[in-house]
Amino acid sequence: MKNDWAGQAFPHPSGRRPVIGDVAGVDRSRPLQDTMSRAANLRPIFEMHVFQQKFVFVAGAHLAAEMCDESRFAKGLSPALEALRDFVGDGLFTAYNDETNWHLAHDLLRPAFTREAMQRYHPTMLQTIGELFAMWESRDGPVDVAQGMTKLTMETLSRAAFSHDFGSFTEEEPHPFVPAMIAALSTGQRIGSLNAMPGAGLFANRLRSKNAHHQEYIDSMLDGIIADRRAADDTDDRDLLGLMLGTGHPKTGERLDDLNIRHQILTFLVAGHETTSGALSFALYYLSRHPDVLAKTQAETDAILGADPQAEPTFEQVPKFRYIRRVLDETLRLWPTAPAFTRSPREELTLSTGHRMRPEDWAIVILPMVHRDTEVWGDDADRFDPDRFTAERSRGRAPHVYKPFGTGERACIGRQFALHESVLALVRLLHRYNLSGDPDYELRISERLTLMPEGFELNLTRRVPAPALSTPTGASS
Repeated sequence: MKNDWAGQAFPHPSGRRPVIGDVAGVDRSRPLQDTMSRAANLRPIFEMHVFQQKFVFVAGAHLAAEMCDESRFAKGLSPALEALRDFVGDGLFTAYNDETNWHLAHDLLRPAFTREAMQRYHPTMLQTIGELFAMWESRDGPVDVAQGMTKLTMETLSRAAFSHDFGSFTEEEPHPFVPAMIAALSTGQRIGSLNAMPGAGLFANRLRSKNAHHQEYIDSMLDGIIADRRAADDTDDRDLLGLMLGTGHPKTGERLDDLNIRHQILTFLVAGHETTSGALSFALYYLSRHPDVLAKTQAETDAILGADPQAEPTFEQVPKFRYIRRVLDETLRLWPTAPAFTRSPREELTLSTGHRMRPEDWAIVILPMVHRDTEVWGDDADRFDPDRFTAERSRGRAPHVYKPFGTGERACIGRQFALHESVLALVRLLHRYNLSGDPDYELRISERLTLMPEGFELNLTRRVPAPALSTPTGASS
């Protein structure tokens, strides 16, 4: 974990001090944004020292693309992901590359994200969106966007993953699983940030002890769901849990044990719902700040869905909302809600920067910096512009410079689920409502495992769609 890169030095932010390194003045509640600010001019690669730990970061798009070469590089586990293993074990997100359960689970779960499987999930997504709208319309005043999107994605994923309803739309208080999950994630994040400090082991044990009751609750709840399904011999493949319980590996017949099934469910719940809810929340923020873009999205929904504000897109219609998909792509360019991934070389090599890198070395690719590299995205890289993703402007763009779902064989296995759900939710919301935000609101971003707008509210009013005679200009390219 020392990650010393054989003593090689990299540029670093100003203010380094003996012993503590680069941590003086760091905003511990927003470490990613703080790093982005302090290292804004240090592309393509820089370092930060946190006591005894060396962190190497990649911020240049071309160097990041180089590290996406699967023949030369593989996923590495940063201290934060190592700490998260306390919570989710050897699930898909936190497993080591050579762990047997990663390969087994990855092969077993691929059928859960085929086109046929996505067609099965589509009605569940629509039902959950309808329940969110009913909840919003039963209350007065603006809606808390992040809270609503979190309820939506948690319910959608839990119902699709293991046919469980958390009661998010019927109960005032969140299901106990939610605060327990947040507490466990925060504990893992703190342990990961402390591991280089003197006495880190003692602090980590105290944090684990303090969080133990949350971990025990989550583990027992999920183990109970798994046991009930096994007892009922309910192992059909309508959801991820049934697939894991009833399916063996297509070549070896090997199955996941119940402990790893728990780890996989927890991984999907944690990583899946947080990333999607963040993407939706950021997209709504940008739409509320760009009336011209908002008008184009609503024109697209009206052209495809017609005059009925309650119209629900069919599964086949979702890919037709190309402009809304571009809004989502541009949102994930600026604020990829899973904002980083770690890479290590498969064998010793020399980077294009001239630095030597060994398999025990790792570098963290910071996506919000990579996605803002002016060499790829232009001098206006900080500006929100969905038309960056038209076919014309995308043609010729270097490969591997846009990676909101990670890269290679360890990229997010559920990305098609997330994209389908996100486009579907935005279509229904934009077709049904006019939205407006507080003009004085300034974007604040909270950081846990993922990124999320903080304190962002919208006023929603029912709208009357105005179906166009044809698809709006710019919405179909």
